[in-house]
Amino acid sequence: MRSLRFRSESGAPSLRGLLLKGGRGQSTSATFWLKSAQALLLAIAVCFSVGASNSSSRLESMDHKLMCTCGCAQVLGECDHAGCPSRGQEMAELSSAIATGATDDQILKSFAAKYGATVLAAPTTHGFDLVAWVAPIAVFAAALLGTILLVRQWSIGKLPGDPAPAGSGPGNPEIDALREKIRRETGSDPDGGFSPHD
Repeated sequence: MRSLRFRSESGAPSLRGLLLKGGRGQSTSATFWLKSAQALLLAIAVCFSVGASNSSSRLESMDHKLMCTCGCAQVLGECDHAGCPSRGQEMAELSSAIATGATDDQILKSFAAKYGATVLAAPTTHGFDLVAWVAPIAVFAAALLGTILLVRQWSIGKLPGDPAPAGSGPGNPEIDALREKIRRETGSDPDGGFSPHD
């Protein structure tokens, strides 16, 4: 079997040899810079391709931000209501607005002005609509805090300074007599445990 040549005619290591063998010294540095340059070019290509969009992808994005007004309670792009009287007209309006170069915000505002705020699939983050975003978080935080405080209270139990309930102290002879009777009948120790039977 013939061995592979990793050196050029002059005796210096060839680029192919350096890449196949991993190389030593400067070749490792060259390999590092080559792979770094490839990674950088790939990252730049990905960044530019993410920013690229066409009108059909924008239409698909926008039709999921609007609700169909036929009463089916579905987003405009997903309305499968048979014979929907609204979807075709709204999609045509949306397509023409995108074709004229209107921004997403302008399109959403024009639909909200024409059909009302219920046409928006998500509430805005301005004015009273902000409550729709804040309220669930506030309710969750309050419930979590209440649960933590309740569990903490249960785990701490009765505090040493709390007064005993009325009639349960050691000075009440009726309660003491009942406790003694229960201890005798159940065979429990005075300190609360059960004694073994003989």
